[in-house]
Amino acid sequence: MRRFDHFTCIDWSGAKTERPGGIALAMIGLEGPPALLSPDPKWSREDIRDWLLGVAAAKQDMLIGFDLSMALPYHDCGAYFPEWEDSPNDAAELWQLVERLSSQDPHLNVLSFLGHDEAARHFRHSRDQVGDLFTGGTGRLRVVEHHQRITGQANSASCFNLVGAAQVGKSSLTGMRMLHQLNGAIPIWPFDPVPDSGPMIVEIYTTIAALAAGLPKGRSKIRDRTGLETALTALDTPLPGKLGRYDDHSTDALITAAWMRNASTNAKLWHPSKLTDEVAQKEGWTFGIF
Repeated sequence: MRRFDHFTCIDWSGAKTERPGGIALAMIGLEGPPALLSPDPKWSREDIRDWLLGVAAAKQDMLIGFDLSMALPYHDCGAYFPEWEDSPNDAAELWQLVERLSSQDPHLNVLSFLGHDEAARHFRHSRDQVGDLFTGGTGRLRVVEHHQRITGQANSASCFNLVGAAQVGKSSLTGMRMLHQLNGAIPIWPFDPVPDSGPMIVEIYTTIAALAAGLPKGRSKIRDRTGLETALTALDTPLPGKLGRYDDHSTDALITAAWMRNASTNAKLWHPSKLTDEVAQKEGWTFGIF
């Protein structure tokens, strides 16, 4: 099995500002505690992209987890965007479409994509603005999201829903712009094969790490040092030095980096039962769901 010597979790954000408070990056080696990388000023999405390009250039043996969905549902309807002639055929084409329609938006935003006449039909934009092709209830789900709900491993939201604190659509779409701009510099699982060396990116869901650390469902957010110590102890990981602030973005990243170090050696997580080649190329998968 492929081995890595560093593990990084990036808690991402789809907020419109240049430097969203919701971006956090934590890294851990094969031993010792995780640590936050905290630039001054805060991270921007472009900063993260450029940092990743530096990791690629250095060929670091690093597993990098992003807390976002790397594709939209496809298999439930046989298309990302039914009734749209330009609906892409796979995830790489989807990233390209989001980038093309949003290329003039600053800070990797996706306002232009979401405002496009055809794209807009598929999203719940607000409580009062719902596209005519947005499906009711939770919204459309990927294969991995259906599977995790059936097995009880997680409860991800639909990327087509842009409303509420739990929505992940905006962060996922801005992430797709970033993935497109990496231009293949770092392989992304499961779209690409696992490389023999160097960095690799995976999609993660921080709640999976929180549950593995013993945090209860529905109360997995930590905002104090005591809670962080309890979670890391459950993952056999030492506590880092005192943080400047114990917000849930930072603690999510720290806990998930520690979890990734443990989870990366679990063979079944690299070979989920429902992950076919077709699912991999069109919808991707969340690492940790088996």
